[in-house]
Amino acid sequence: MKKISYQALLAKQAKDRQIFVFKAKPKDILSFSEIDRIGRNEDGSLKGFQRHQVAPHIKEIASYLETEEAILPNAIILAFIDGLEIESTDNNLARVTISYDEKKKPGFVVDGQQRLSAFSTIEKSNFEVFVSALLCKNIDELKQQFILINSTRPLPKTLIYELLPSVDGLPEKYTTRKFAAKIVSELNHRSDSSIHGQIKQHTSSTGNISDTAMQKLISNSASDGAIRSFIKYENREELAFEMVNNFFSALIEVFGPEWNGMNPRESRLRHGAGLVAMGFIMDMIHSITNETTTKSFVPYLKLLQHDTHWTSGTWYFSDQDIREWNKIQNVSADIDTLTRYLRKKLKESIQKSKVDLRQ
Repeated sequence: MKKISYQALLAKQAKDRQIFVFKAKPKDILSFSEIDRIGRNEDGSLKGFQRHQVAPHIKEIASYLETEEAILPNAIILAFIDGLEIESTDNNLARVTISYDEKKKPGFVVDGQQRLSAFSTIEKSNFEVFVSALLCKNIDELKQQFILINSTRPLPKTLIYELLPSVDGLPEKYTTRKFAAKIVSELNHRSDSSIHGQIKQHTSSTGNISDTAMQKLISNSASDGAIRSFIKYENREELAFEMVNNFFSALIEVFGPEWNGMNPRESRLRHGAGLVAMGFIMDMIHSITNETTTKSFVPYLKLLQHDTHWTSGTWYFSDQDIREWNKIQNVSADIDTLTRYLRKKLKESIQKSKVDLRQ
């Protein structure tokens, strides 16, 4: 086990939180700190939290750092769970000792991973950077701090949303999205999901369904739709997953040619506007049948087949609003227009149908 010590300056901030600043060489920081990039284990569970490397950005930073005039006043932010001893001295000064080895690095990079990655590609042995560090109780608190510290910076929303289900203690603006983020993650990573691997997330770049559109679909339903009726139950997440999963299973059965192998540019059914609008249709059908099975959704979706134009044709929203199939955009006005149209057509088709669709 190796040890490295630094003179640090302590700061008084939140109660029972230890915050300190010291200077260190980047190569030393990398020796006792992990850049724990987000990914998935073999069982689909989430691991890590940092965004992936951005090679062009790292190259730009490295090119600058190689110059004689290079400076880097912004501090690298680290978090520690263990492996740290803090010995206070006078005037808010302290001696910080870090214990580490190659297999167990106690530090985690919260902010500054691209800068550290740039240093790993160049030779600048005498260059020092500032480090701001905090001590966390566990990995959950560390992830919480990662989200809060980075929330005012241009951190990818896909990364934030994918982390939300695994983090507790966040402000309400995050926790209200946590339920939807959890269901989206389940839909994308459970093997029994009808849209397994089809949602584009930070750890699933091959998918082409928008995770934000799927979250909006679920949030809308949880706020004032079918999923709202599940909130009172302890197994609400499983009930919500089951309904959305079965709805998409029915959707794929009915609209297979407009879904399978398509991307959002080729089919407005996979487009954000189509997904959110169809979420309202899911709620409408559930309000009629009070069922959540694939079988209960199929006959109602079939009623919409001849009135939808996901991949070709023209949408006749009104005499004043006639559009080519691909002119629907992922904006609130177009989503509202498409939703009203689909609801109206479904209601008209139900009234014309002489068959009890609930049988």
